[in-house]
Amino acid sequence: MGPAMTLEQLLAFNLALLAALAAPGPALLLCLKASVSGGWRQGLATGLGLATMASIWTFAALLGLDGLFTLFPWAYGALKALGAGYLLWIAWKTWRAADDPLPPAGEARRGAAYLSGLIVNIGNPKSVLFAAAVLVVIFPPDLSLGQSLLVAANHFALEAAFYGLFAAALGGPTMAARCLRLKPVLDRIAAVALGALGLRLLVSR
Repeated sequence: MGPAMTLEQLLAFNLALLAALAAPGPALLLCLKASVSGGWRQGLATGLGLATMASIWTFAALLGLDGLFTLFPWAYGALKALGAGYLLWIAWKTWRAADDPLPPAGEARRGAAYLSGLIVNIGNPKSVLFAAAVLVVIFPPDLSLGQSLLVAANHFALEAAFYGLFAAALGGPTMAARCLRLKPVLDRIAAVALGALGLRLLVSR
């Protein structure tokens, strides 16, 4: 059994994670777009997809996957290319549909929103490197499997709650009505931002 993990260490990890979540990036922007265009349920579904993959990356970091990326840099590059390509595709679709009316929200769209969040974070291998850096600083080495699972579950719960509150704030009826009038402008701004983030992910080392 590995060294004991303390509550203070878990709280420190949560604070670092909240700071990272609040920083503008592909995940936050994708949740914002989904919440404004599809309501809070679609935003929440997107956030759950993001949280699922992010917690898997954290668990992978605890298992040492960051070392695998060091040994096989092509795997890191392939995942980055996948994530960048998907962001660019979303940006293109968003720009093209800027003047289209909103489609009706439904279970199928929420399922697609969840998958969208999942894929964006699958293609963001920097998540595992960030997690590894934070985990090394905060937690003792060689955590047990149970402790590693607890950290990953905690990550999922915190990220899901963050995106849930974010979606509720942006996807409410009043906010949605305001954003609907500005949909063409907001969609084009989101498309440019997502495209820029995709290109940045593609060219960054």
